[in-house]
Amino acid sequence: MLERLRQPDIKIENEKAYLVRAVINRAINWKNKQAKKISEYPGTWLPEPVATESADGALHQRDILSYSLMVLMEKLDARSRAVFILKEAFDYDHEEIASLLDISVENSRKILSRAKKQVRNSQAHTIAPKLPSGYLERYISIIQSGDTKQLEALLHNDVIVTSDGGGKAIAAINPIVGKDHVLQFLSGIYRKAYQDVFITSGFVNHQPALLFFRNGALGTCQIFEMEDGKIFRTYLMRNPDKLLALEAEFKKQNSH
Repeated sequence: MLERLRQPDIKIENEKAYLVRAVINRAINWKNKQAKKISEYPGTWLPEPVATESADGALHQRDILSYSLMVLMEKLDARSRAVFILKEAFDYDHEEIASLLDISVENSRKILSRAKKQVRNSQAHTIAPKLPSGYLERYISIIQSGDTKQLEALLHNDVIVTSDGGGKAIAAINPIVGKDHVLQFLSGIYRKAYQDVFITSGFVNHQPALLFFRNGALGTCQIFEMEDGKIFRTYLMRNPDKLLALEAEFKKQNSH
């Protein structure tokens, strides 16, 4: 792409707009191809988690959307997703969006309106609310002790657990819904699979998360979404392919 900018026979008046448009078009094409893969994906597909605690995180963390918002945006088609991100995350106006996507201003407004309705429970914020001090440490202590009563007290009545194993790691095929079912599910998997692991806390896509390591390898990333001080949504990423970058970043941070 940069080579094309250097070619003297191509006249580009606005290099930034040209590059943004090229990136958007590539992203739309990639998203369209990805849709077919997701339709054939074993179990639930979740986006790849991104660490947001690196030393240079301040330089790029505003460009990283919250994990909950990324999950919600999977409901959108590629063009709606592009309009939504440009307007809500990067504050482009509709005239700029229309020019970049070769659509009318009116169409841009309509696409955004429909997209907002589809992700109506999200406010497009990228920074998650802070947890009470020691919350994750308390959670770790409760699951390691197997105290179901205390665990139940941490869960929202409408809590949902969504897992992604990618067919390469054990994971629930469908989301687990409701406090009773989630309590049973979480208690069971911690009792069976997480007794001999190293657990540490951190932030993934600006949301609180736990990282579960066994023999030095990251096996699970659990991301939390809170409401009214209780766990409202929790995502269990277990697909090893989607944990590689997160594991590498964690080890890089802890090697200094």
